[in-house]
Amino acid sequence: MAEHGAHITTASAVDDQPSIFEVVAQDSLMTAVRPALQHVVKVLAESNPAHYGFFWRWFDEIFTLLDLLLQQHYLSKTSASFSENFYGLKRIVTGDTHKLQRLASAGLPKKQLWKSVMFLVLLPYLKVKLEKLVSSLREEDEYSIHPPSSRWKRFYRAFLAAYPFVNMAWEGWFLVQQLRYILGKAQHHSPLLSLAGVRLGRLTLQDIQSLEHKPAEASRMQQPARSISEKIKSALKKAVGGVALSLSTGLSVGVFFLQFLEWWYSSENQETIKSLTALPTPPPPVHLDYNSDSPLLPKMKTVCPLCRKTRVNDTVLATSGYVFCYRCVFNYVRSHQACPITGYPTEVQHLIKLYSPEN
Repeated sequence: MAEHGAHITTASAVDDQPSIFEVVAQDSLMTAVRPALQHVVKVLAESNPAHYGFFWRWFDEIFTLLDLLLQQHYLSKTSASFSENFYGLKRIVTGDTHKLQRLASAGLPKKQLWKSVMFLVLLPYLKVKLEKLVSSLREEDEYSIHPPSSRWKRFYRAFLAAYPFVNMAWEGWFLVQQLRYILGKAQHHSPLLSLAGVRLGRLTLQDIQSLEHKPAEASRMQQPARSISEKIKSALKKAVGGVALSLSTGLSVGVFFLQFLEWWYSSENQETIKSLTALPTPPPPVHLDYNSDSPLLPKMKTVCPLCRKTRVNDTVLATSGYVFCYRCVFNYVRSHQACPITGYPTEVQHLIKLYSPEN
């Protein structure tokens, strides 16, 4: 009897385990949403730097905050992230048998919930920042104005040399875990799920019924807050829940459109769309009144708009066509990621040195 009971429990755990195609599909959903949204924000920033430039400069932080609200809402209400719930999956606490599993509507326990939030939201944010740091260090190594003997330069060159091996080991860890999952040797397709103390399973009929009836029950059981502090807490909770619900509804409706955008702008056949010639023509200097901090062009064509001195090492920005001193525009672009005159999003690789016949 004991062996028969153990067999039933194991079979049940295997039956609700999603296939590798399901888990990979839900993993790719949020990774497709991010670049699509980033492209939309970039287009808005290029069309109107004064109003939308802020969203481009702080896109990572704004996206992480919204992602935090979204994932926390879904983990506490459906025991799954947004993408996992979209594909009919849920997170199950590791070690729970089939009979002891919580309904998806009960949400994850606090310990597993905040671990999941950390690996779903915080870790990708840190990874994006690290990749941007590596990219900026590589650009600085190529366009460096630091002396060759500087201690800092030796340090970041060593960091750049070690990063590919660390990244390869990280990706290899995930690949090995996925292979073990395919062969049935592991319950988790990702090591992050193991660290969070959960595994993925399919939603059962009871889970779906509980998720459908939960909003109605919550509205019936809701009681008016009595004290002022309770009213404030209730209002804040409703506001956060409303934002998360709006995000989830918007993403659910537009997720296929966002995936199409991500494919369209990452396709090799669409490289010409990203060309610098696709940017709008910069307005004449007399109309540059969108930003009071924007430097006006000097009357003499040989003067740098930033330092107001005769240009040294003439360098043009490919995104706008304006010419500056190399040192001036390098430092400005590295700090602001924008053209000083037009405000167009600009990176260090858009700097082009000019060589006249005189020099």
